[in-house]
Amino acid sequence: MRSTALKGAALLTMVLALAACGSSKEASSGPAMSQTTSTSTSPAPAMSQSAGSSRTGTFAGANDKHVAGTATVTGTQIVLSGFSSDAGPDLHIYLANGADENAVAAGKEVGTVAFDKASQTFSTNGIDPTSYTTVVIHCDKAKAVFGAASLT
Repeated sequence: MRSTALKGAALLTMVLALAACGSSKEASSGPAMSQTTSTSTSPAPAMSQSAGSSRTGTFAGANDKHVAGTATVTGTQIVLSGFSSDAGPDLHIYLANGADENAVAAGKEVGTVAFDKASQTFSTNGIDPTSYTTVVIHCDKAKAVFGAASLT
């Protein structure tokens, strides 16, 4: 009996953690999230890119979450266009080299993303964007990737 109760409690805890980042059917319970800029040190460049060029990627959802739109990365900023995402209380934008939890952990957090704002711009001040191949939307609270855009 005790074993069944413990298993039920563990399952309930996992479900609540995953639900913390919500879904597109949920309404926002507070004001739209504001953007922030992270000031961290630059990693060593992994690939070369001229200062005037940009790379673009189209978002695809992950883990049964909806993320759409495009990300354009230049030497100084990330611009989201036509962006939409499932609601989440703690969504952040990352530059990473992949779209899994390990890639996010090794990547650089760029700012807080608003799930309901179609156009957003983030500074990459202190980050070398040429070192990264993917823009990731991540719910830090639930440690879940919502979606990613591979840059070309």
